[in-house]
Amino acid sequence: MGLQGHEALALLEPLRKWARELGFSQIGIAGVDLTAAEPGLQAWLEAGFHGSMHYMAAHGMKRARPAELVPGTVSVITARMDYLPQATPDGWQRIEFERLAQPLQAGVSLYARGRDYHKVLRARLQKLADRLAAAVGPFGHRVFTDSAPVLEVELATRSGLGWRGRHTLTLSREAGSTFFLGEIYVDLPLPASEPASAHCGGCTACVDACPTRAIVAPYRLDARRCISYLTIEHDGPMPLELRPLLGNRIYGCDDCQLACPWNKFAQRSPLPDFDVRAHFNAPTLLQLWRWSEAEFSSRTEGSPIRRIGYERWQRNLAVALGNALRAGLEEADEIAVRQALESRREAAGELVREHIAWALAQHAVPA
Repeated sequence: MGLQGHEALALLEPLRKWARELGFSQIGIAGVDLTAAEPGLQAWLEAGFHGSMHYMAAHGMKRARPAELVPGTVSVITARMDYLPQATPDGWQRIEFERLAQPLQAGVSLYARGRDYHKVLRARLQKLADRLAAAVGPFGHRVFTDSAPVLEVELATRSGLGWRGRHTLTLSREAGSTFFLGEIYVDLPLPASEPASAHCGGCTACVDACPTRAIVAPYRLDARRCISYLTIEHDGPMPLELRPLLGNRIYGCDDCQLACPWNKFAQRSPLPDFDVRAHFNAPTLLQLWRWSEAEFSSRTEGSPIRRIGYERWQRNLAVALGNALRAGLEEADEIAVRQALESRREAAGELVREHIAWALAQHAVPA
C-alpha cells in the first residue's frame, strides 16, 4: 500500500508505544539492501562453520535478501525483547559462573529456563502487526522469530537496536545482550532508524571466555565448536576432543555473555513467561538424569528444551556426568554418579550408551 513520507514518520511513535505495551523493549526499522553482508555470509558458509545446520546453506543468499525471501518487502520492523527473569539477582553473571564451577550442578542457558521464546515473540509480533493494520489498513507482512533464514544481527544493527559484538551476538549499551530479536517484514515504506555504532573497543572478554574456542576470530563463530550448537542443534555423537570442554553445560552456553562487561546493563523482563520454572531453578545433573522420557516431555512442555528430545537430553547429561567424574568428586558423589550411569546403560539407545561408556571411563582420567 502507499504511504506518504509524513504518514510513515507519524506511525513510528504509536508503533513504539504498542510495542512497549506488548512487552518489547525497543523497536527499529531497517531497509532491505543487505548486499554488503553477503560476502561475509558466503565465506562463513563456505568455511563450513554452519555445521549440520544444512538449512542455512540451502537458503543461500536469501538470508541477505529480504525482498526475495518475502516478495514485496520494502522495510523490516525489528524488535528487542529482554529475557532476564524478573527475580534475577544483582551479580548474576558471577553467580552463574560459580554454578558452572560446581561439577554436579546442571548448566542450562538463562533464556531456556522459562517459556519457549519462539511462542512468546511470535504471538506478540503478530499482535503488533495487527495493531499496525488497524491503523493503516491491510498490508503485506510476515513475522519471524528465529524461524527462517533472516540475518537478525545485521538487521538489528542497521535498525539501531545494537551492534554486532565479537561473539556475533547483538550488543546494546542499554541492555547488554540478554534479549531476543524478532522481525516483521512489511511492504510499507517506513523510514529507517539510525544504525548503531560499535562499542567493544579492544575488549576480548567473550573470546577469552569461550570454553571451546568457538569464536575463531572477532565476529566469526565456528558453530561446530559452539556448545550451544553441540547441545541443541547437533544430533550425533559429541566430538571426543570437545566433550571435556563442555563441563556441566547441558543445554546451551552463556559464557561469552557472562564475561561481557556490557551485561551489567542487562534488563529484567516484565513478562512472567521468562520466569524460571521450578525444574530449572538450580537443578543437579543427577536430578535431571533420573527423569524418564515421560517426565522429560511433561516437564519441558512449552519450553525450548523440549525440541532436542529425550535422547539428546540424555546424551548431554551423560557427557556432563562424565566431566563431573573427571573433575574429581567426594567418594559418595562418585559412587552415586557411577551407579546412575550404569542404571541406564543397558536400556539406552546406541547414541546414549556410547556416551555413558565414555562418561564411566572418565573417573580414571587425570583432570
